[in-house]
Amino acid sequence: MTLLSEAELQRVADAITEVERHTDAELVTVLATRADDYAYIPLLWASLVALMLPGAANFFGGWLSAAQLLLVQWLTFALLALLGRIPSLTSRLIPRAVRHWRAANLARRQFLEHNLHHTEAGTGMLIFVSEAERYVEIIVDRGISSRIDDGAWQALVDVFTAEVRRGRTLEGFLGCIRGCGELLQQHVPATHERNELPNRLIVLP
Repeated sequence: MTLLSEAELQRVADAITEVERHTDAELVTVLATRADDYAYIPLLWASLVALMLPGAANFFGGWLSAAQLLLVQWLTFALLALLGRIPSLTSRLIPRAVRHWRAANLARRQFLEHNLHHTEAGTGMLIFVSEAERYVEIIVDRGISSRIDDGAWQALVDVFTAEVRRGRTLEGFLGCIRGCGELLQQHVPATHERNELPNRLIVLP
């Protein structure tokens, strides 16, 4: 995961503060290492391969005895289960749709946990990133979605996702916050001063 220094975290907080001076929106930013530990995925793959071994052994001549085949199955399962615990390997075993589904679920939980659905006038906004999944999402409450079409955020999400892939998560956050600020200032301008939620970047382990 990208390790951000205190100075870099402060840059994110300052960017949020600057945006909130010009809009009624309440921005919260969340950076997650990963959306799930996917502990079950290596076990699934290890089980499937081990179960396929008897068929493969019979196809290639059935030269193993039943006891030997059982031992090979167990050893195969144990070895693959251990290898699957290596994060870089685990991520390759998980279908993209599953990774994005888990990340999207975490994003929605964060939106609720930080009470973004209870802000004044419904102007809560979450910028969420899960690095392991290379997943970025912007979620807004009704006070913003009623004024800005959800599709307007997609270009910002695409640019941010590319930055995360390049290992430039900080730059992605700063650029995304600025881009969101431009849209928010135009469609949800500030009507009075307020700061209901913390401006700091929330980092999940």
